[in-house]
Amino acid sequence: MNYTSLEEVYAANDAIREKLKQTVTSLPADTLHARPEGEKWSIAEIVEHVSMVNAGVVRICAKLLSKAEADGKLSNGALSISTEFIANATGSIDVKLEAPEMVQPVAGASVEESFGVLDTNHTALSALREKFEKFDGCDPKFPHPYFGDLSAQEWLALSGGHEFRHLRQIKRLIEKLALDGPE
Repeated sequence: MNYTSLEEVYAANDAIREKLKQTVTSLPADTLHARPEGEKWSIAEIVEHVSMVNAGVVRICAKLLSKAEADGKLSNGALSISTEFIANATGSIDVKLEAPEMVQPVAGASVEESFGVLDTNHTALSALREKFEKFDGCDPKFPHPYFGDLSAQEWLALSGGHEFRHLRQIKRLIEKLALDGPE
């Protein structure tokens, strides 16, 4: 997560999204909906959660960049991801975090529906790229429930990191299901 440019963040997020899609779309329905013993969510529910979080990231980034625009805060062209954010994100990669209620899967969305939402979010984040390049994405900030106040640039990096975190979780579930068999 040591990015040096917006280009790197966008490219990394795209690569993670592609890996997530490749991993999940090839799975049979019984695997997508199985919930191994000791697990709170199925793979389909994880993808739904990721789509919900990404929709929130889009809204937060748009809000922060619009505020920077309204305040006339122009970008200096640098990417600024704080060492505190990197430490928190890296330190939590293998820690089980409880998702806030508003991003817990409840709708029972299909994987296709969730990927449709993710594609819409991707398009929206891509559309914000111009604003990221023009306006200060380092200030203002919006609080994350675990990582504290984050800038738009940090939220953008977090979106890919969040998908990566859940991609790893999905891979562990696939392995667990292969060993234990579906519930």
